[in-house]
Amino acid sequence: MMRNLHPLHAVAAGLVILFLTLPLVIILGAAVSDTTYLTFPPQGLSLRWFELALQKQNFVRSFFTSLQVSFAATLLALLIGIPTAYALVRWRGALPAWMKSFFFLPVLVPEIVLGFAMLKTVVVDMSIPVMPALIIGHLVIILPYAVRVVGASLEGFDFSIEDAAVTLGASRLKVVLTVILPNIAPGILAAFTLGFITSINDVSVSLFLTGPGISTLPIELFTYVEQHFDPSVAAVSVMMMALTMAVMVLLERSLGLSKAMG
Repeated sequence: MMRNLHPLHAVAAGLVILFLTLPLVIILGAAVSDTTYLTFPPQGLSLRWFELALQKQNFVRSFFTSLQVSFAATLLALLIGIPTAYALVRWRGALPAWMKSFFFLPVLVPEIVLGFAMLKTVVVDMSIPVMPALIIGHLVIILPYAVRVVGASLEGFDFSIEDAAVTLGASRLKVVLTVILPNIAPGILAAFTLGFITSINDVSVSLFLTGPGISTLPIELFTYVEQHFDPSVAAVSVMMMALTMAVMVLLERSLGLSKAMG
């Protein structure tokens, strides 16, 4: 039988929900305001700022740049993260203990420090162009999530199935394609979703790696608010939140979040 929720627990949960949702409500209210400046509560209702945001070429261009960088970085993270997670789980006893921690170092380092280090190494020392540098930077920050989420899926995988398939004559490649990957597909999809959302909303690392003519949408918004104070920024933020929620809903409807993360 489920125990009754303690009143203090209910109050704490309500405060947490309020803390998480209130900024979203404020941004939504500012985006539909009929004023020419950011304000809350909204004074009048209008969708013209959404239309104006979609007409701004710098927003549209930077949005597609963000999509390209996020997709490329996330796919690369999975290409590296899946075999890495497999090795860390499959041969955990044979590999040194520090190796697992090594792949989580980018999470421990503050992103602004990581961004400066990427600028010094990738852009200045290696002279890599802006677009590849952005992809490399985003790859570094989302690789730990790919390794962790895929590794969590592999924790529940019975490796004796793999051994049985090899014993019955299946090649290693066929075992990977028909046995391992289908069994951890929810984890791979969850890792892709988490990596994509993290990448497309990144500011700290992208701030150091963008260059003339190439900018991600969060950086474009950051630059825009330095000179403008109209609600179009809030409108773009609402659309980005809607995109993030759509991705999460798609994951939930297709596999279920609990299944994907497990």
